[in-house]
Amino acid sequence: MAATPLLEVRGIDKSFGPVQVLHDVGMNVYPGEVTALVGDNGAGKSTLVKCVSGIYTMDAGTVVFDGDQVAIHSPRDAAALGIEVVYQDLALCDNLDIVQNMFLGRERVRGIVLDEPTMEQMASDTLASLSVRTVKSLRQLVASLSGGERQTVAIAKAVLWNSRIVILDEPTAALGVAQTAQVLELVRRMADNGLGVVLISHNLNDVFAVSDRIVALYLGRTAAQVKTTDVTHAQIVELITSGRSGNLGLPPERPAAAGFLDITPGGGRA
Repeated sequence: MAATPLLEVRGIDKSFGPVQVLHDVGMNVYPGEVTALVGDNGAGKSTLVKCVSGIYTMDAGTVVFDGDQVAIHSPRDAAALGIEVVYQDLALCDNLDIVQNMFLGRERVRGIVLDEPTMEQMASDTLASLSVRTVKSLRQLVASLSGGERQTVAIAKAVLWNSRIVILDEPTAALGVAQTAQVLELVRRMADNGLGVVLISHNLNDVFAVSDRIVALYLGRTAAQVKTTDVTHAQIVELITSGRSGNLGLPPERPAAAGFLDITPGGGRA
């Protein structure tokens, strides 16, 4: 495993009005590894990813990318660093073909016309580098693709732009068994090609199948960052649901102060 993180997120705070969603959150992502980001609904996973990808501005904290502290104020800043996010809705256009989707908003031109041969070759090379063989034609409309093939196109689109970190938001949530296996194989292959991959998932079977490290969030805090081989399925469930598992996780809450204030009429400190 890599010794130095490609991405280090330290002390991230994020509030929306009076509600603080992230509290001193940290996360490391290593090149050539899959880092699984897990947590219950409302734990702060999506907010953390949106901070890293420039959609939300962090209230506090630092981001170190490839050894240098960086400022990410917009998705354009994140993309310039090589951070790409594949959201759950995939953001694909059904009425366009695979090549058109992969280059949507970043089309190559030759003079005043689209450079279709170059875009098609680049799309083909990217899919080949990921060993994708299920796509029959690059000119298929996305509307004709299966769920697994759509996910593959969305991931290939993220990889195409010299990405160094790819964040995947629940990539297998709506897929069947065979398609899930196909996508997980693709996730593992991206890491094997040297990318840092962040996998957000509620499916712990998927997490243990492909991840090298696990970051568990609990109520907006980092409960633990561990190597997958160092923990069990049951420990991760405990970290997700209570923030602790034995000696692993958040420190235990301090006991309530002795005595309490009785607010009934005529009451005092008990």
